[in-house]
Amino acid sequence: MLKIAYHPIYKHHLPDGHRFPMAKYELLPQQLLYEGTCTEENFYQPGLPDDEHIIAVHDEAYYQDLVNLSIPHKEARKIGFPLSKELVMRERIIVDGTIQGCDFALEHGIAMNIAGGTHHSYSNHGEAFCMLNDQAIGAQYLLNNHLATRILIVDLDVHQGNGTAEIFRTDRSVFTFSMHGKANYPFKKETSDLDIPLEKGTTDEEYLSILKKTLPELLETVQPDFIFYLCGVDVLASDKLGTLSMTLNGCKERDRFVLQICHDAKIPVQCSMGGGYSPEIKTIVEAHANTFRLAQDIYT
Repeated sequence: MLKIAYHPIYKHHLPDGHRFPMAKYELLPQQLLYEGTCTEENFYQPGLPDDEHIIAVHDEAYYQDLVNLSIPHKEARKIGFPLSKELVMRERIIVDGTIQGCDFALEHGIAMNIAGGTHHSYSNHGEAFCMLNDQAIGAQYLLNNHLATRILIVDLDVHQGNGTAEIFRTDRSVFTFSMHGKANYPFKKETSDLDIPLEKGTTDEEYLSILKKTLPELLETVQPDFIFYLCGVDVLASDKLGTLSMTLNGCKERDRFVLQICHDAKIPVQCSMGGGYSPEIKTIVEAHANTFRLAQDIYT
């Protein structure tokens, strides 16, 4: 059964006019339930994770500063959110959704988090809306508990997974793959195990051609026993913060290919939704909903 992490705190509202589209976190599960793609049984509500899972990845001093809202002002500005206890609580709950998702993926083949994909969070600081790196924490959880030995992180958000690359820079148990807009933030990139920077205006045809050549080769060479998939929909041509030119159908085909190859190879996959900043919220919700529809089709 497809298991999906969702908590009401995901829809925590920021001040009016903030560019981060928080409404999608409420509308997406509503849409999935309304259309019958999912039932209430598909959803689980995460709680607070054990701190030990977080400080296995993040510097303990940074984490305590975050929890105590004592992040230095200059560092807090990099995060981009006005910090609050509720917001930090939200981030910790998102992490637990991904950790629990790892266990569900081992059992059912796949698990998804309505939120997550906070790949700009480094081991010792946050930036660009990201405070705790949920998939990096999930990967370390699997390794520390001997639930996986070789992990592949497939990051297809339009922005490079710079925090994830930094966290696993010297860890050969985790292979980081980021395919992103060359001209997108971050403008000073980290070095993933494999980076594919794409030119402005990259279309469906070119994007899918590169992905369909690269991912099977990675499965062959990396030989992962667990995959994390960051399926941001900010690759769309309509996205305000993206530089690529993909259509809704192209984004859907991207997700179909990734999920199908994981399914066929019998490699458990945990999916976090990542970014999406199109002007119309219906476009964001539709693009994300496609990922869940495909998961239901492929895994049932």
